[in-house]
Amino acid sequence: MKKYKYVFWDLDGTLSDSAPGIVNSIVYALEHMGTDIGDREKLKKFVGPPLAESFENYYGYTPEQIDTAVKFFREYYQANGINENKMFEGTEELLIKLVGAGYINVVATSKPEPFARTILHRYGIDKYFLYIAGSTIDEARTKKAEVIAYALETCGITDKSQVVMVGDRAHDCIGAKLNGLDCIGVLYGYGERQELEDAGVVAIAKDIDELGKLFLD
Repeated sequence: MKKYKYVFWDLDGTLSDSAPGIVNSIVYALEHMGTDIGDREKLKKFVGPPLAESFENYYGYTPEQIDTAVKFFREYYQANGINENKMFEGTEELLIKLVGAGYINVVATSKPEPFARTILHRYGIDKYFLYIAGSTIDEARTKKAEVIAYALETCGITDKSQVVMVGDRAHDCIGAKLNGLDCIGVLYGYGERQELEDAGVVAIAKDIDELGKLFLD
């Protein structure tokens, strides 16, 4: 694999096993919206993509319903869901190795930026990132492509050939490609191999160890 200087990281499903908190928040929102929950396991598809987009795609909510559902989601998430996650085993160790090898890490997540900063600070790994970029609470910036563009601009990165995105879902790769970046897919999160291949990732890592080898071997 080619050599990069900057590694842009997705958060949910790539750095953090965040499904429990997100699924519980979705359940809370759906219950308050009077929507049948069905199989909770299927709600993991909400992990990663922009929240409003998922409510529209999976439940056909109108813009007004989406606004209400997002409010219910955040009501639970801010009180409980933000603490119902954990870092994937080996995450911090890999970040330390990458920094030691000269890589510059940046977070680019569709999660609201304040939430992302809180989570990464709580686990003590925010110090390994040059910048933590996320969506805005007012939804002015939600799509992954928008977040990546914001991260590139904020960090003053102009040579996009030096940047690679790491994520577990197709929208990570699509957002990267819209910004002229390569993307590496990971299988230990919530996406499927076929989803990542169809999106055009340049490599796929089955676990953290394999991901590290792509950068450090």
